[in-house]
Amino acid sequence: MELKEILKSISIRRITGKESGDITGICIDSRQATPGSMFVAVKGTQTDGHAYIAKAIENGATAIVCEKQPETIDEKATYVQVNDTEDAVGKLATTFYGDPTSKLDLIGVTGTNGKTTVATLLYNMFRKFGYKAGLISTVCNYIDGEPIPTDHTTPDPITLNKLLGRMADEGCKYAFMEVSSHSIAQKRIGGLKFAGGVFTNITRDHLDYHKTFENYLKAKKAFFDALPKTSFALTNADDKNGMVMVQNTKAKVSAYSLRTLCEFKGKVLEDGFDGMLMDINNKEVNVQFIGRFNASNLLAVYGTACLLGKSPEDILLILSTLRPVSGRFDALRSPKGYTAIVDYAHTPDALVNVLDTIHEVLKGKGKVITVVGAGGNRDKGKRPLMAKESAKRSDRVIITSDNPRFEEPQDIINDMLAGLDKENAAKVICNPDRKEAIRSACLMANPGDVILVAGKGHENYQEIKGVKHHFDDKEVLESVFENER
Repeated sequence: MELKEILKSISIRRITGKESGDITGICIDSRQATPGSMFVAVKGTQTDGHAYIAKAIENGATAIVCEKQPETIDEKATYVQVNDTEDAVGKLATTFYGDPTSKLDLIGVTGTNGKTTVATLLYNMFRKFGYKAGLISTVCNYIDGEPIPTDHTTPDPITLNKLLGRMADEGCKYAFMEVSSHSIAQKRIGGLKFAGGVFTNITRDHLDYHKTFENYLKAKKAFFDALPKTSFALTNADDKNGMVMVQNTKAKVSAYSLRTLCEFKGKVLEDGFDGMLMDINNKEVNVQFIGRFNASNLLAVYGTACLLGKSPEDILLILSTLRPVSGRFDALRSPKGYTAIVDYAHTPDALVNVLDTIHEVLKGKGKVITVVGAGGNRDKGKRPLMAKESAKRSDRVIITSDNPRFEEPQDIINDMLAGLDKENAAKVICNPDRKEAIRSACLMANPGDVILVAGKGHENYQEIKGVKHHFDDKEVLESVFENER
């Protein structure tokens, strides 16, 4: 694409060098610069792209977008100076990849918990409606049925626009995307046009990055503030910040709830470990999901599909056929007669939701054994809270490793133990070997009991000292079950 065309999408302070020329690609990593490409120097949390401008030119970049021009100008390149490269990169990528969100309906799902479930179920539902659809999520990205591996909940702006461009080129009518607080704060979604936004809930998370809950909330709210009046904003009226999220949006606001009257109202009529009977807008439907938090997620899916013009009857029919997302309240039945549940719960609130749901279904007829850890090099403040909530709601707790990353597993465990009083500490044992911790929980369980293995869900690795080792909670449980037969 011609340089002049790409630059029309951003505000420019100064251009040094030729204003014309063909741009063959766009990157924010100097190692990915190729002959004829544009390098955008972004100040990241770890490194500053401005330090790599010379390297990008050496690798072939002919256009440099920067906030501050280097002292030494290389005549082979054109320097485009802007106020904010983080803001510019999304707009440049959108233009370079042909403005993909003008060719499909992009729905963003944001919140602390439930993003993956809501986005994935919408993707599965609209494919069952017969549409080509795309998914951008924590678990995996998909272009219709083709899986595209992912490292982040929301990719960087260039990867994101390239992915959406492929979706548009391959005929996708819809794309459903998890929108993380990091991606909003870092303007990774800049330049994208959203047909709708969905809010699930908000509780403490990512305070290692945002520092305060208020900053975290503001990041989520900024997504709805930026929605155009042609889009819709669907919010969870049961969350105390649900209406705060949409108070300044220009989008058309709707709400869903399990407690109050609103556009999309639901109620759990019956529940068990094999599913629920729900009432949604005065129509009954059997679903293959467990728990009130999943009932809330299903209402978000139902409401979104309605707002995208689908008939309630058709939506409910497909809703009854959908299955839980991998690692999200994933229930396995042991040959010994106990139930094991693998769940991604990695915040205090998510643990409360999952454990309360288990108790609602158990109705006091079995014990709850929880295996839980906390990730290394992340928000340390939630560690004692996770141990406290687990112990309050479980008969036994095994505290173990999650992804220790560059921390010592025992240090993380000690941080968690600090949240326990004497009574709760008596229920807890510690074992930093996650595989052994899961096996111990299985040995403790009797018929009718429930084991919750929390924190990793769909992840099939354990990250230790910068290396990802294969590890899958579900596989460990299945190997235990094989020995029980």
